[in-house]
Amino acid sequence: MTSARQSTLRATNLALVARTVCAAALPPSRADVAAATSMTRATASRLVDELVAGGVLAETEPAAAGRGRPATPLVPGSRFAALGLQVNAGYLAVRVIDLRGEVVGEAQEQDDFVGSDPEATLGRLARLCRRVLGDLPRPVTLTGAGLALPGLVAAETGTLLRAPNLGWSDVRPEPLLRDAVPDGLDLLVDNEAALAARTVAETAPGRPGAVSDFVYLSGEIGIGGAAVLGGSVMSGRHGWAGEIGHVTADPNGPRCRCGSTGCLETYAGRTALLAAAGLSSPAELAARATEGDARALAAIATAARALGVALAGVVNVLDIPTVVLGGHLAHLADLLRDDLEEQLRTRVLSARWTPPKIEAAQPIPAPGATGAAFRALSTLLADPVRWLG
Repeated sequence: MTSARQSTLRATNLALVARTVCAAALPPSRADVAAATSMTRATASRLVDELVAGGVLAETEPAAAGRGRPATPLVPGSRFAALGLQVNAGYLAVRVIDLRGEVVGEAQEQDDFVGSDPEATLGRLARLCRRVLGDLPRPVTLTGAGLALPGLVAAETGTLLRAPNLGWSDVRPEPLLRDAVPDGLDLLVDNEAALAARTVAETAPGRPGAVSDFVYLSGEIGIGGAAVLGGSVMSGRHGWAGEIGHVTADPNGPRCRCGSTGCLETYAGRTALLAAAGLSSPAELAARATEGDARALAAIATAARALGVALAGVVNVLDIPTVVLGGHLAHLADLLRDDLEEQLRTRVLSARWTPPKIEAAQPIPAPGATGAAFRALSTLLADPVRWLG
């Protein structure tokens, strides 16, 4: 075996061991890792030692055992972390998350960024980023950085092509954030909903969530979306897949910010829902609807019908019958579920055999920024060798 082949095999096996530990529901021992990877115990132990020495993995206190030497549980290390940024129509967010999924540092600034100047807004995000990185409570090694934006993103160039709810077009964020992102880190720019969906597919970097196949709806001023299959976001040919908010629920419906008419978000987006109910917050809408307020119930019923029409088309085309609601839609999931599931049972061809299910995403601050950090850390798990020194 040549040295090149040996080096490739070592890199592959190190990545396999790192992913195995990160994916485990309970901290595994070296013997557990060997069994899960079909390696000999000696090989697995040697690779674990290398990853522990490099800070990718860490050892915890051995569990009490009856006989013999107790096994030492393994967990992801806390040395490595990634930077996640987000521009939302209502806030800016910065999160630094380590390989364990723990937040090392974070900050948010609430404001109305609809129609804002991209250069000024990204400059403000850069200042927020520098502040967070300067105030971290412990040293970490950043392995990557990502930015979540609510619109179409050209992944090859990192260009935001269009964000209707921000009013931005043809914006390249990287030059405007270059001074805030540490040297040597590429800034990966992606759609906010696609990155937020990662927080459902993974509960921590590399650790699978409860569902691996689902359609995700990100409820904000409008509605973003993503389709996830086998835990991976389906990006499409150009990376633009998932724009469920702009699926037509009624071609004769109201004009959308995107220029079309009757888009889903004109009925079920936060702005549209609250306007229809004459209220100011999703929490107030949920409370009024629970109390039986007629206007609140009518707004929710209209949103459920539009969601049913749009999602039925998505489920029929993709054969992914689990729908996860995020953002304001998660807050309203209990009110939407019965009507929406009934809509889908009527409209989805396969519903008789696999009834569609509606689930609510767990509340996570700035899920787009969180998912951006998770994705950046996935590159470490795919190739830990470059970080071992």
